[in-house]
Amino acid sequence: MQHRNFQLFIGGQFLSLIGSWMQSTAQQWLVYKLTGSVVLLGIFAFANQVPMLFLASVGGYVGDRYNRHRGVIVTQTILMVLAFVLSGLTLTKRIDTWELIVIAFLAGIVNAFDVPIRQSFFVQMVGKEDLPNAIALNSSIFNGARVVGPALAGFAIAWLGEGWCFFVNGLSFVAVIVALLAMHLERMEIKKSSESPLQSFLQGIRFAMGDAPIRSSLLLLSTLSFFGLQYAVFLPIYAQDILHGGARTLGFLMSAAGVGAVLGALHFAARTEYSGLARWIAITCTTAAVGIMIFSQSRIFWLSAVTLFFVGYSATSQMAATNTLIQNRVPDYLRSRVMAVYATLYLGVQPVGALFAGMIAKQIGAARTMTVLGAIVLAGCLFYIFRVLMRVEKPQVQAEI
Repeated sequence: MQHRNFQLFIGGQFLSLIGSWMQSTAQQWLVYKLTGSVVLLGIFAFANQVPMLFLASVGGYVGDRYNRHRGVIVTQTILMVLAFVLSGLTLTKRIDTWELIVIAFLAGIVNAFDVPIRQSFFVQMVGKEDLPNAIALNSSIFNGARVVGPALAGFAIAWLGEGWCFFVNGLSFVAVIVALLAMHLERMEIKKSSESPLQSFLQGIRFAMGDAPIRSSLLLLSTLSFFGLQYAVFLPIYAQDILHGGARTLGFLMSAAGVGAVLGALHFAARTEYSGLARWIAITCTTAAVGIMIFSQSRIFWLSAVTLFFVGYSATSQMAATNTLIQNRVPDYLRSRVMAVYATLYLGVQPVGALFAGMIAKQIGAARTMTVLGAIVLAGCLFYIFRVLMRVEKPQVQAEI
């Protein structure tokens, strides 16, 4: 927080993220209210996140070839416009399922550029020495907003309707755009290249997959993302049909996971020693997998909220540790491209997982689906522990990761 640019970023980003979580909660609730379909919840999540799978490579290419500061301003401005469009359609009663899905898809395209550019922008704000703490603090404010946003959305939906949640999100982008415009940044030298976006992305993949600590940690995070994090898709079903609540129940469940995520990120940010990351990744992923399996069978609100707290804590801590491990090992000229690989394997696989989970849930139900998916994540953790972690027990190797 000694860096002025990072202070501006954190303040603006926190307000913007509260609005984004309000919008996300209201969108999920509105889709389920309009359709009552678990499959369409999966399709909605797929539409929102699938662009990350195919376009993060282009976002990484842009981040390494053009001004990252301007890139983030552009993406945030477009997301603001989309939020106001969604609000206008909802408040005028012209919204239907397909409009929700189309706007979610367009926002997903913008995020495919925003995530790798913004992740690689951190080093420009704070330098490499303070980068691990910046990553963890950014994760803290992301999940702090995840606590506040859904809870506010639950009350706002009940009192005012979904459209006002979308309108508040549009206004919240003003804060982060103003903060970005107020920054004073040193010019960074950008290396020119004749590589295409595909060639650029492949170079990032070659580096990530050629580095054993990065490869193994990324694949485990991808397993959690594809299978385990689909619990969020089913939260409207748990809130209404399993726990017999409403929009406020949904908001509290999302906030419980958010509180855990904030504490997980803050705990990681407080670390002064960044060796032993592989062991920490194994512990947190295993905890998340067990928590998902317990949550899947819970029929009691307080037990569901507590288990989501631990899932949020563990998943966020694992993500921050993986992000830190990668950014500590990647050279700056490849940073955006490798972060595009990170975004693809972490965020890009989620839509395919959401579609897969929705189709399975249609056959065996949401609760049984989450039990099976949690067990798959646990199997991945055990493989990581016995086939990967045991190989880096030598002190000189373990100190690096």
